[in-house]
Amino acid sequence: MALPTEGPPPFTDSPLRISDTRGADFADAIRQASQQLVALDNGPLGVPVAEPAVRAFWIVRDRLDRADYDPRHGRDIRSAAAELAEVAGWALFDVEQHAAARRANQTALALAREAGDASMELLIRQNIAMCGEWTGNHPEALAVTRGVLAQGALSPRVEAIFRVREAKGLAGLARTTEAVKALALARSLLDDGTRDSDPYWAWWVTPEEIDGHLGHVFQDAGRTGEAIEVFQRVVNGPATVPVGHAGMSDARLLDCLLRERAWPDAEGLTHRIIAAVQARSSQRVRSALGRAAEQGRGCDNAPPSLRDALTHLADMVGTHPLDFA
Repeated sequence: MALPTEGPPPFTDSPLRISDTRGADFADAIRQASQQLVALDNGPLGVPVAEPAVRAFWIVRDRLDRADYDPRHGRDIRSAAAELAEVAGWALFDVEQHAAARRANQTALALAREAGDASMELLIRQNIAMCGEWTGNHPEALAVTRGVLAQGALSPRVEAIFRVREAKGLAGLARTTEAVKALALARSLLDDGTRDSDPYWAWWVTPEEIDGHLGHVFQDAGRTGEAIEVFQRVVNGPATVPVGHAGMSDARLLDCLLRERAWPDAEGLTHRIIAAVQARSSQRVRSALGRAAEQGRGCDNAPPSLRDALTHLADMVGTHPLDFA
């Protein structure tokens, strides 16, 4: 599914029913739509939200283009629209529609700047860096991140988010030692606790989120033993904040265990993943699980029971969880 760049939206009503409002109530309706989408994305049912997010945004974008709103509330409406475009950008990224996610992020950034919403602009720039890192454009990711860090005046929690992005950019450039130090700094910044100045959207950064990135840095650097230790801490620890992409550490741990031929641990983890995989809406997570399963079931020296479990897992993630047989 792509985010169109021009032309009218190919639908007549928003799936989240953004009502025909014109002033502050229009901005409120947009924000309520964003909140519903975020709740669905991170809820226990694993509901995909990319399509409804894009469709909802096009309803809003069409009304902005037609100036179908009270101009006295224009800045607030654009701020709310920027947030909805940001949600759509995240959702498109999570279903691996990277070109569409990039367009959504740029649209969101333009709206946030028109609205003078510096807080939302920070979140969008974080997303832009994340997308760059994920698609292999590590210099861009690092440049965006360091541009924000150089501005200063960030709360510790927000700085922690950008230190994570800095670390992933550094890791992509094979600067592992610097990446590990950046993640250690991110953890220490979280220890400062919350501040009144923290934006509401910073709820998702947690110690286990940072540890998941640390494990990934070790994994990509070939330091598999260290990666396993970190991922096991994440996977076996309590989840303080539910997120839709929570299974990523499971997928990366499975990959590491298979590479180390830790067959019993890999088989136990595979069965735990199978039990939960239908609630994983993140296509990035499902793709990572599929890659690990394909790698493991191709190992001739793996126990047959493990290969059977991995085959079952590969079949499960190859079909969207909401498809019907």
